[in-house]
Parts: sequence; structure tokens; C-alpha cells
Amino acid sequence: MSDVQQRIDELVKSNRVVLFMKGTSQFPMCGFSGRAMQIMKACGVTDLKTFNVLDDAEIRQGIKDYANWPTIPQLYVNGEFFGGSDIMMEMYESGELQQALAAS
Repeated sequence: MSDVQQRIDELVKSNRVVLFMKGTSQFPMCGFSGRAMQIMKACGVTDLKTFNVLDDAEIRQGIKDYANWPTIPQLYVNGEFFGGSDIMMEMYESGELQQALAAS
């Protein structure tokens, strides 16, 4: 595992809820990251750890390889990859996301 992959793995496994996004929770830098933050707020997540991939080019590329997922944002709950903003929205609308966040 490369240094970048180890850094990502540590972030994912040492935080219950992690969102790799463009920008910050207070100032998302793309519409998809903004929508992901709105979903997290709607779910009432209080222990969300966000990581701004625009601050770290290695992680920006490495996170795509880590989950074998080509886009950002990416949500992880209890070390498990959940998906990007479209999947988050689908899971939110069906109630699955709230259940997953409440169960952990």
C-alpha cells in the first residue's frame, strides 16, 4: 500500500463518517460536494469529518484509486465506502442512509 493509500486508509478507519469533497463543509467548491453536505446535514450527522481534496493533489487522485470510484465526493461510514452524491441522494430518499448512520 502506498503512502497516500495508507493516509487515506487511516482517515477512513479512524473516523466514523468521512466525506472526501471539493472544498470545506462551510464552503463546498462544487455542486456535488454541496449536495453531499446538504444530505449530511439533513441526516443530522454531528461527527462528520470532511477532507478537502483540493488541498492535497495526492489524495485527490489517490481517493479515486482507493475505492475504485472515479468521482468526488466520496462518503465512508465505519470504514465502508457508500458512494458519491447521486448514491447518497438515492440512499437518503429511500431512508437507507439515515439507517446506516443511526446504526453505527
